[in-house]
Amino acid sequence: MNSGQPAEAPQSFYYNTGKYRGVLSWVLSTDHKRIGILYLLSVGAFFLTGVTLGLLMRLELIAPGKTVVNASTYDSLFTLHGIIMIFFFIIPGIPASLGNFFLPLMIGARDVAFPRLNLLSWWFYIVAGFLALATVVMPGGPPDVGWTFYPPYSIRTTTSVSLAAFAAFVVGFSSILTGLNFITTIHRLRAPGMGWLRMPLFPWALYATSWVQVLATPVLAITVLLLILERSFGVGFFDPVKGGDPLMFQHLFWIYSHPAVYIMILPAMGIISEVIPVFSRKAVFGYKAIVISTMAIGVVGYLVWGHHMFTTGMSEEAQLVFSLITFIVAVPSGIKVFNWVSTMYRGSIVMAPPMLFSLAFIFLFSIGGLTGLVNASVAANVHIHDTYFIVAHFHYVMFGGTGFAFFAGLHYWFPKMFGRIYNVRAALIACVVMFIGFNLLYFPLFILGWNGMPRRYYDYLPLYQPLNVLSTIGSWVLAAGILVVVINLVRGAFRGDPAGSNPWDGTTLEWQVPTPPPAENFDVIPEITHGPYHREGKAQ
Repeated sequence: MNSGQPAEAPQSFYYNTGKYRGVLSWVLSTDHKRIGILYLLSVGAFFLTGVTLGLLMRLELIAPGKTVVNASTYDSLFTLHGIIMIFFFIIPGIPASLGNFFLPLMIGARDVAFPRLNLLSWWFYIVAGFLALATVVMPGGPPDVGWTFYPPYSIRTTTSVSLAAFAAFVVGFSSILTGLNFITTIHRLRAPGMGWLRMPLFPWALYATSWVQVLATPVLAITVLLLILERSFGVGFFDPVKGGDPLMFQHLFWIYSHPAVYIMILPAMGIISEVIPVFSRKAVFGYKAIVISTMAIGVVGYLVWGHHMFTTGMSEEAQLVFSLITFIVAVPSGIKVFNWVSTMYRGSIVMAPPMLFSLAFIFLFSIGGLTGLVNASVAANVHIHDTYFIVAHFHYVMFGGTGFAFFAGLHYWFPKMFGRIYNVRAALIACVVMFIGFNLLYFPLFILGWNGMPRRYYDYLPLYQPLNVLSTIGSWVLAAGILVVVINLVRGAFRGDPAGSNPWDGTTLEWQVPTPPPAENFDVIPEITHGPYHREGKAQ
């Protein structure tokens, strides 16, 4: 695989060649790598904000009754925590930051197809984030309805629901623009010789994700816009007093939000599919099966939204259909786990930080996936609906899955992004601490939920306290691990040892260019002659 690099590599993308200087050279840049860094910093800031809100919630729940905040403040905490983590970290986190930086590099392109739209998508993201945070200082106070905005309460509350919903509306445009850009980039800008089945698996995951973003996100935009109109003009779309239907809101919301789960998890799976072959020193097992399962998840994921609504009075026939399809959508995920484990089998495992985070992902995501099948069973779902079992399942998939994969990808590509390496030992310790803290925090919630503790409650019965104490202690351990990761990466970016061009011995195109990458990525566009995971002397 020829990288197409001359003997003297051009200046890194950090070197400013544009007409702007300082901060403006970043926030007005159309270089996909700089935009990826901007997204990474923004996503990281919102992530730490969401973590802080989560810690306050867990501190409040350490004992029955009031601990640090009152009931209305607690309602606002879990609402803002959900909005920030879902719309500003989990959904855009991997595609917009790592995807923006590495997609063109991995397919042999100099940039994305629409660089200016790429910058505009970041600005939409930032504006939406400020709108969401501005609800804290609005006269009505921050929203108190949960990140799902369910009516009729979301219509009648006097808090800043409309502004928060508008923030979700604006960030949706950022998601759509990113999806359009990635689809066009993958279709039009792949290097010569890179057929569809020679494309790395992370771009495949971004491709499937982008179609979901483009097709599903407009449904959310329409839904929250109708909610804003309802609150502003009383038009009666969802208010039962005026002949509206609150269940219609739930259908519209979950028609977007369950595909959004795959916007969150598919890029994470793409990262794991990149990391495991590199640190197993083997070509990925079942490349075509992973590709097909990726696209299958993107397609079937549109058809399962009704399993969020088993308790709303839907017909038995509808319950059966949604339950069956939910079980079916688990099959492609199982295929991926099988292929990852098979890739490691008889491999020369290197336990570097990206690999350890990936192994943690497989374990935690598997628990999240298996408990998702419990939710898909109608009888069990009726028992655990809106309990802490759902909270535990959701976080095992989203943070145990997407979150740990995000850190795996960040530790994997960090040397290429910044040209320096972090403290590997500190990263390994942080991963272990995060893994222990995560399980201490969320596994007790499965038991609490199965025993009947409802989610989103400010208070609870004394019999639930011991497990809540354990969960709160777990939140402190998890936060300590996250803090070590942040300090280690920030220190590594400025004071780490030089990383070299290919510290992990990766085989895909991004490792064949200088570190950090040049402004134009490739002086000569490479020509691809074999698959992305080819190693000399080993079959693809």
